[in-house]
Amino acid sequence: MTAVEGQFDQALLRQAFGCFPSGVTAFCGLVDGVAEGMAASSFTSVSLDPPLVSVCVANTSTTWPKLAQLDRLGLSVLAGDHGPIARSLSAKTGDRFAEVQWEATDTGAVFVHGSTLWLECAPYKRVEAGDHEIVVLQIMALAIYPDVAPMVFHRSGFHGLAAAT
Repeated sequence: MTAVEGQFDQALLRQAFGCFPSGVTAFCGLVDGVAEGMAASSFTSVSLDPPLVSVCVANTSTTWPKLAQLDRLGLSVLAGDHGPIARSLSAKTGDRFAEVQWEATDTGAVFVHGSTLWLECAPYKRVEAGDHEIVVLQIMALAIYPDVAPMVFHRSGFHGLAAAT
């Protein structure tokens, strides 16, 4: 075990946070008819009543200000074989959706095909939190695909999980 007290540099914090595996989501919507989105591994359930989830978004994100203007957003929990999609949606430049099979609802929420869960969400609350913003979303509709094994982000890499038997 390595114990460190006091000030933490970003590299050490990334290593520490990487010890905890998390799911990987695509957080997307239609902006002026064009799919916009990003990958987010800081997704968690928040509340059953009302049905709420959250995603943490870096203050430096150039995508979040576009998505923040939308009334509906799609949140897709990516599948174990979606590594290339997660990397594409994490890219800083280029067409993030060039190799992504997706569909949009009439309300503008965008979902990635082959995901294990789709949540159509409405913005509920935004909370400033250091160098990120916690975005709380209310679930308006959902589709579940429980036979699709999810992806996890662990130690700075994307990994698939075995399907439940």
